[in-house]
Amino acid sequence: MLESVMSLMEGFSVAISPMNILYCFIGCFVGMLVGVLPGIGPTEATALLIPLTFGMEPVSAIIMLAGIYYGGMYGGTITSVLINTPGEAASVITCLDGYPLAKQGRAGVALKVAAVGSFVGGLISIIGLALIAPPLAEFALRFGPTEMFALLVFGMSMVVGLMGKSLVRGLVAVFIGLLLALVGMDPVSGRIRYAFGVNQLVSGLDLVTICMGLFGLSEILVGMENLYIHNKTSSVNSSRLEKGEMRPTVMSIIRGSFLGFFMGLIPGTSSAIPALISYSMEKRLSKHPEKFGKGAVEGVAGPETANNSYVGGAMIPLFTLGIPCSPTIAILMGAFMMHGLTPGPTLFIESPIVVWGTIASMFIGNVILLIMNWPLAGAWAKVANIPNKLLYPVVLIIAMLGAYTVSNSLFEIGVMLVFGIIGYVLKKLEIPMAPIVLVYVLSEMIERSLLQSLKINKGFSGLYSSPIALGFLIAAVLILVLSLYAEFRNKKTDFLNDSDG
Repeated sequence: MLESVMSLMEGFSVAISPMNILYCFIGCFVGMLVGVLPGIGPTEATALLIPLTFGMEPVSAIIMLAGIYYGGMYGGTITSVLINTPGEAASVITCLDGYPLAKQGRAGVALKVAAVGSFVGGLISIIGLALIAPPLAEFALRFGPTEMFALLVFGMSMVVGLMGKSLVRGLVAVFIGLLLALVGMDPVSGRIRYAFGVNQLVSGLDLVTICMGLFGLSEILVGMENLYIHNKTSSVNSSRLEKGEMRPTVMSIIRGSFLGFFMGLIPGTSSAIPALISYSMEKRLSKHPEKFGKGAVEGVAGPETANNSYVGGAMIPLFTLGIPCSPTIAILMGAFMMHGLTPGPTLFIESPIVVWGTIASMFIGNVILLIMNWPLAGAWAKVANIPNKLLYPVVLIIAMLGAYTVSNSLFEIGVMLVFGIIGYVLKKLEIPMAPIVLVYVLSEMIERSLLQSLKINKGFSGLYSSPIALGFLIAAVLILVLSLYAEFRNKKTDFLNDSDG
């Protein structure tokens, strides 16, 4: 550990050079920008900017590209809170309580809590990246297709916590999410499913387009019913936690930090999974679970912390094993190789300046992002107080531009409009939309992991012969049983209350 500390100090001597601080700032700023603009995420931005790093020093190039990655996690919060338009899957969770807080005039609270949680989560994950990378990466390597399938099933069971008041309506949402995931190419056999002869559907439906339609456009359609009713409160700059909110918020940030870091170690996951599990965990641990979905501060703090902590954890398999854990990390790995670096066990020996310089720059980048977010939270919050008749056209234009940039096709705008109408109908029927998106994200990975596991183990034997997989599956069953029991008990209580009335 002492050797790691000394190496980190050398990394800081590289990261604090004026040029590297500038590149770090550029990366963070671009990441924030692409996080704010729906349709362009960290993955696309990193891929687009790799050619600009030709001729740069390897450490400077990686510092800038890494800044885009974790900067994008910060930026996605802003549109999720202010206009209910998530730019990526992880931001869907933030919409659940961030947007209700904005409608209550507490957008400043949501944005500042998210900024602090993101900073703490990022800081803890970077400390873990610097000090305990090798043993943790070795443990994460035990996750094969069987363990991954069990973990994803566990994550799917957590969706039950997002199903709202009615389990039946929640299951309808899950079914819709599964149907959407079936569109396109089979991840293993390559067969085309439910494309109906439309070439654009061969690769499946785009997640960002679905999110913008279900969340952003549907909100506009609902809001247009009361277009001239200005029901937002005047205290939109309020950024103080109310009495009793401080301790739960701090605890959710701590839990989210360690959860996100651990999930980042597992190849094949995405930032949406720790955000989902964090939200469900906070709801179950809360003394007031009924507040979730209506403006619970912990519902913003936990998931936002988890998806930023995930970044540091996801760097560990890349640096120590040469394994990318997410699409953005895979592109970052390509940038390493383009600059003559080979991620893996020898990277710490052959290019220690690049590794430790990048790790140290992540500390600096998180401070830059906190400075960029904390003072500006009040300014961003004022957006929530713009009259709807002025705000909605701007949101619609941003959403249409974002949908178009997904594949430079008008087809995506059409898909967004269709899902906007679907979202409007679902809201009227009180069917929750978060499970649709999250099941859509998880189901493709579940299908791929299950089929790979069945081929490797020649059957289902791997699911009970692996202690890790068995543990996750048992936990998933327990969650489902307890959720069904709680639903039955609530229905029985409501029936008895109605009978007494």
